[in-house]
Amino acid sequence: MRIGRPHQREIELSETDRAELESLARSRALPAALVRRARIVLMSAHGQSNAEISGTLAVSQPTVGMWRKRFLTRGIAGLYGEKPSGRPRTYDEEQVARLMRRALSTQPKDATHWSMRGFAKASGISKSSVQRYFSLFGIQPHRAKSFKLSSDPKFVDKLRDVVGLYVDPPAHAIVLSVDEKSQIQALDRTQPGLPMKKGRAGTMTHDYKRNGTTTLFAALDVLEGKVIGRCMQRHRHQEFIRFLNTLEANVPDGKDVHLILDNYKTHTHPRVRAWLARHKRFTFHFTPTSCSWLNAVEGYFAKLSKRRLKRGVFHSVVDLQAAINRFVAETNAQPKPFVWTADPDKIIAAVKRGHQVLDSIH
Repeated sequence: MRIGRPHQREIELSETDRAELESLARSRALPAALVRRARIVLMSAHGQSNAEISGTLAVSQPTVGMWRKRFLTRGIAGLYGEKPSGRPRTYDEEQVARLMRRALSTQPKDATHWSMRGFAKASGISKSSVQRYFSLFGIQPHRAKSFKLSSDPKFVDKLRDVVGLYVDPPAHAIVLSVDEKSQIQALDRTQPGLPMKKGRAGTMTHDYKRNGTTTLFAALDVLEGKVIGRCMQRHRHQEFIRFLNTLEANVPDGKDVHLILDNYKTHTHPRVRAWLARHKRFTFHFTPTSCSWLNAVEGYFAKLSKRRLKRGVFHSVVDLQAAINRFVAETNAQPKPFVWTADPDKIIAAVKRGHQVLDSIH
C-alpha cells in the first residue's frame, strides 16, 4: 500500500477508475482541461506531491489540490464540474454522469448500439443534448475497434525472446522475420478508371475480375532492412521448405540464422522439423499466439498492400507477381533497418490489465 504524505489524502484507484482515467488522459478529442485533470489524479495516485505535479503540468498548486479534493469527494464525475458562465445547466453533474453510464453500459433492445436519436428518446432528453454530451466525453457508440489478447501460457517468455532478437541480436548471426502473405488476388477492373484531376480524385470501378492468386513468402533482415521474397502458388509445408532452401542459398556461409515465425501449422510440420534438424545453423523463434504485430515483416506486408496492391490492376497472376517482385527490388535498393522501440514490460503490463478487465466483466 502506498503511504500518503501527511498534508495530502491518499488516492487509491480501482482498476475501472484507472482505466477510465488513462483513457481520458490519452484522449486528443476531449477538452485539454479535462485531460489535464485526469493526469493530475493519475499522478497523485502514483504518489507525486502537489508541487511535483504543478511543475510537470505547469499548473498552480492550489489547482492541483482542488482537483484532487474534487476527485476524492465526487469521483470521476467531479472532474467535469467547472461551473460554466451564462444560462444555468439543464442537468447537474450527477444526472450527466448517470446518462453517460447508461450510454456506456447498456444497449437498446432492438439494436447492437445506441444512436443519437434512439438514446435521446430512451433517456427523455433532446438529441442536441445527447450530441453535446457524447462529443464532450468522446463517446462514439457507432464505432468499434477489434482486439485480441494472447492466451499463450508462454507469452512473457516468447515476447522477451523475440524482442531480445530485435534489440540485441546475437553476434555473427542474421535475424530474419519470416511470414507468408497468402491469397493475394490478381484483380482486374471491369472498366478503366478516370485519372485524378484538380479538385477530383481518381476513380475506380467497385467491381472487378479475379485472375487468380499468389502467395508471397518473405524474410525481412531486421539489421539491414532488406527482404528476401519469393512468390509461390500455394502456402503449404512443401512451399515453405522450398523457401527455407532459398534462405539457405542466400545467407552467407558461417553465419547462424534466427527465424522469427508465427504459429501457423506449416511452420511446425514434421517435414519442416526434419529440415531444421538437418540445417543446424537455423533456429526457429515463435511469437506468442495472436501476436502477429510482433513479427516485423507484417509491417512490410502492410506497406506492400498500401503502396502497390490496393489500387493495382493486374491482368494475370504473372502481372501480379512481376509487380510484387519489382516492389521487393525497389525497397531493397533503399533499405531501412527495423528498429524496435516498445518497452516489453509495458506490453506485458498492458496485456495483464486487459485480462483483468475481461475477467472482471465475465
